[in-house]
Amino acid sequence: MDLAILVGIDFVNGVATLALMSIGLAVVFGMMRIINLAHGEFMVMGSYSAAVAYHHNVNIWVAILIVPPIAVAVIGAIIERVIIRRLYGRMVETMLATWGLSLFIVGILTTIFGSHTEGVPAPLSGIKVGNYQTSGYSLFVILMSVVTIVGVYVVLRATRLGLLARGTMQNAEMAAALGVDTSRIYATTFAFGAGLAGLAGGILAPISGVFPSIGGSYIGRAFITVIGGGPAPLVGTVTASAMFGFVNQLATFLSNPVYGEVALLVAAVILIRLLPNGITGRYFRRAL
Repeated sequence: MDLAILVGIDFVNGVATLALMSIGLAVVFGMMRIINLAHGEFMVMGSYSAAVAYHHNVNIWVAILIVPPIAVAVIGAIIERVIIRRLYGRMVETMLATWGLSLFIVGILTTIFGSHTEGVPAPLSGIKVGNYQTSGYSLFVILMSVVTIVGVYVVLRATRLGLLARGTMQNAEMAAALGVDTSRIYATTFAFGAGLAGLAGGILAPISGVFPSIGGSYIGRAFITVIGGGPAPLVGTVTASAMFGFVNQLATFLSNPVYGEVALLVAAVILIRLLPNGITGRYFRRAL
């Protein structure tokens, strides 16, 4: 029984981690139709901001939960103003621009911090489960994933900003005719998605370590999850994370992490072959 609980925590943690790293991309891609290939690097910037804050004696909780989303949201707003704003509706150009941006960010981070791994300690110790021990921080990641998804839902569904954002993304011309500053809404939404990526990077920094090229491992899993989830950003992300996270953790448990990543990719290929528009393209069509 104790072992079953431990395995269950690992499975849920895998799902939560996948959802956490995908939710920011889901907001940007699902609502704005922007393919941000620099999403992984946004997460890395969040991780580095957490590491820098911690090494400058900032409280560890502030360093991983407050500093990263604010720092990356500000950077995201600047990037939207300088680069993304000129490319709305031009998907190929946006992909090329954000891919170049990701390379630029990796180069800047490598120049500033070097290629070695920075460490951020986990602020929670292990928890005993019968005769076994699990990471207390894994439980915190699960909690933060739930809190983040609920928070995003509340913002998009129950606030004026969320209403304006959803209306602008559905019909920007009508929103502008009604007096909405669509440029500001686009910038705010992109910054919001960037801030979520920074938050994910800060939370995952104690688990994965921090080095400039780790964004490549984030972006692949995040895009698979968002594409598999379909057009509804939140419900799609949650359902796809549950499916892919379970497959990944099961294959990892039965073999090793490499086969876990392969299983995740195979599951994504099968899902997209069966449901080309993603899970919410066929189910939960009116969901957020």
